[in-house]
Amino acid sequence: MTWNAEWVRQAACTAGEPDRLFVQGAAQHDAKTVCMGCPVRTECLAEALDNRMEWGVWGGMTERERRAILRRRPTVTSWRELLETARNEYEEQDPAVVVRLRVADAG
Repeated sequence: MTWNAEWVRQAACTAGEPDRLFVQGAAQHDAKTVCMGCPVRTECLAEALDNRMEWGVWGGMTERERRAILRRRPTVTSWRELLETARNEYEEQDPAVVVRLRVADAG
């Protein structure tokens, strides 16, 4: 799968009220469900990490979760590049393994 530069138009969250992703506390768990199965979740997360988005759920992660990743990996200069490379390597695996992993993720 190639990187989708036009990811915003294909995001699952565009079908509903955008404010539902900008909530606090326990409501964030419900907001994250919007991202499950989103075809551009990786692009969204990379955007949030590269631009240090401080509010809302992006790519299935809350601001607290994103801050933790940024603290753990302070030397990453391009999250887009890192995530794109990781996704490409994942997809180059044996197709049978990828199918099993996707089924496991969905279940």
